[in-house]
Amino acid sequence: MSLLLKLSCPDRVGLLASIAGCIAKYGGNLLEVHQFTDSQAKWFFTRMTIETIQVNLPELRAEFEVMARGFDAEWTIRASDSRMKVILMVSKLGHCLADLLWRWRSGELAFDIPCVISNHEDFRSIVEREGIEFHHVPVEPGNKAAAFDEVARLVRRSAPDLVVLARYMQVVPAELCAEFRGRIMNIHHSFLPSFVGANPYQRAYERGVKLIGATCHYATEELDAGPIVDQEVIRVEHFHTPEDLVRIGRDCERLALARSVRWHLDDRVLIHGNKSIVFRD
Repeated sequence: MSLLLKLSCPDRVGLLASIAGCIAKYGGNLLEVHQFTDSQAKWFFTRMTIETIQVNLPELRAEFEVMARGFDAEWTIRASDSRMKVILMVSKLGHCLADLLWRWRSGELAFDIPCVISNHEDFRSIVEREGIEFHHVPVEPGNKAAAFDEVARLVRRSAPDLVVLARYMQVVPAELCAEFRGRIMNIHHSFLPSFVGANPYQRAYERGVKLIGATCHYATEELDAGPIVDQEVIRVEHFHTPEDLVRIGRDCERLALARSVRWHLDDRVLIHGNKSIVFRD
């Protein structure tokens, strides 16, 4: 078995040596080490994979907790083969949902899906065919508060490690974003803020854009302004139609979202303020 350690804290001399020494003291062998120091923020980030043939995990965790407290650190340590729980949320565009379900079913992404939540019924059969609970929570102009009370209840009941807004086209309330900060992931096209609102691909076509992309970020109280995890870009040509742009844009969304989910599952994303540090695989 191996462990995944993720830690960030104010920078100081000797951090890496202290962490490695603590791990070695309890028989851990470092298989993979990523480290970065933000010289402007004076903040230290690391992610380690630890071989645990001789490790006494409870003793290691107890001593590490004392050391990390002295560093004023945010940290997690867990078995690398433990599976995170991921709730998927979707509206009427199913390309990201279908892609994640395929990667989950094939074993490419290892996680458990407690449920899928949608404000429409369109994908119930696809989800239930996989043996996954499907919850239809309609969101109408007059019932948004009640609808998101129900969404919050479903999410809290499952206690997920991640909620993926796989083209869920409703604004998640600020208080829910705050409660699950760093655990709600959103994907959207990269035309924001240039083409806000309806028909962005048509307006991008009319403007003659040369690049199409997608941005994956953690949802925060400020709409579409949370820490960015990944972005994907594809060049487009003058002969591409608005329909081509939509197709290419959806490819970007699938790729950026799948990579971001994988990095979150592997504890490769560390958040500091409104910025993320990603130790890519």
